[in-house]
Amino acid sequence: MFFNKETYTSRRLELIKKTGSGIIILPGNGECARNFKANTYFFVQDSSFLYYTGINLPDLILVLNCETGESILFGNEASFDHKIWMGHQESLKDKAIKIGIISVLEVNKLFDYIKNYSVKSNIHYLPTYRSSTSILLSQLLDKSINEINAKISIDLINAVVSQREIKSALEIQELEKALDITREIHLKVMSITKAGKKESNLVGAIENTITTQGSYTAYPPIVTVQGQILHNFNYTNELKKGQLLLGDFGACSHSGYAGDITRTIPVSGKFTVKQKEIYQIVLDAQNKAVELLKPNVLFKDVHLASCMTIVDGLKNIGLMKGDTEEAVAAGAHALFFPHGLGHMIGLDVHDMESVGENYVGYDDEVSKSDQFGLKSLRLGKRLKQGFTVTIEPGMYFIPELINDWKSNNKKCAPFFNFDKIESYLDFGGIRIEDEYVITEKGSEILGKYIPKKISEIEQIMLD
Repeated sequence: MFFNKETYTSRRLELIKKTGSGIIILPGNGECARNFKANTYFFVQDSSFLYYTGINLPDLILVLNCETGESILFGNEASFDHKIWMGHQESLKDKAIKIGIISVLEVNKLFDYIKNYSVKSNIHYLPTYRSSTSILLSQLLDKSINEINAKISIDLINAVVSQREIKSALEIQELEKALDITREIHLKVMSITKAGKKESNLVGAIENTITTQGSYTAYPPIVTVQGQILHNFNYTNELKKGQLLLGDFGACSHSGYAGDITRTIPVSGKFTVKQKEIYQIVLDAQNKAVELLKPNVLFKDVHLASCMTIVDGLKNIGLMKGDTEEAVAAGAHALFFPHGLGHMIGLDVHDMESVGENYVGYDDEVSKSDQFGLKSLRLGKRLKQGFTVTIEPGMYFIPELINDWKSNNKKCAPFFNFDKIESYLDFGGIRIEDEYVITEKGSEILGKYIPKKISEIEQIMLD
């Protein structure tokens, strides 16, 4: 349990009220075997289960009865053998009492509970992302896996999203705790990066620092001199002078809230002239986006404004040409910026993404685009006070994409100077990412400032 009893009780009661009727089933995660049952991956709880219970243990199911207002936790107490191997643990019943749940039943009682509930068509559950959860729901509701996937509760999804998308003051504190650790590891990487080291040496330093803090990574670290590969988890490269190192990594708070920060630094400690030009364009794009953050603004419009800043910057150094608005409308910027500006962040690094981007990031007003680049924007709808989002523009020189567009993208070709672009094929990539909370009249950066100006990074690496 990470917050007080009243917090979890009020969250559950609000969910019951928003859903309206029927029974809500929120399964927690089970442990996942690596290569045999007893050898498991690091356990990460389902974020919605964690949001409504604060209990970070496997093989539990929360049931909320919208008719009676009752919360029931289904789970088995630790066996004697389990205590021998894993040590004494607080009883499940005692944990439940601390979050305002009186009724705790063994898992096998769940089947009888559901079976005795007459209106089975009014049973609500979220989309599943683990086969074990799909199988559990299939057995509980006597439906095929395909039926389970087809009959997710839109009412429940909307209710959960409407609660979780607005972060409380306590949640902001947890996000900032995650960012305290995340800041420490980014500064560590800036201070030890130099030619001759391997990416794996830096990943080791990241994981060592996080573990020392009693934390864990929010997602697999991206630490690479091949920044043009957007999600590069290969840590085998040796760092060389003249290269850029892209580091996208973050820690979790003890309560599970995620940190997600990206910095790009020069291996030699000094940016080249070419690197400075591209870096400043990306930083300008981030600054432009931050200027626009406030309630009721479409995040899609913030993204597009950032894209126009990138196009203007590339025109200034001769890589692009033509009308900026026309270039962005055609999607030409996506040759260099093929992903979205940012996403919500909370208990998930991409918050609530398991329930579906269309429900979390879009609504009846704004639908997801199918245009290359823009289709990867995870958040498009209007911002609200209490949203927590990442702002992470980037620029990447992806040889395969550049060569393909030069030959095949006739629509966007007029906006490029390919002869000059080809001199950047070995450039790599740059991304700059921070987290922000939407306030009453604008936004505030989350966490303590992490250096990102060119002069600041060079000074840290010099020291």
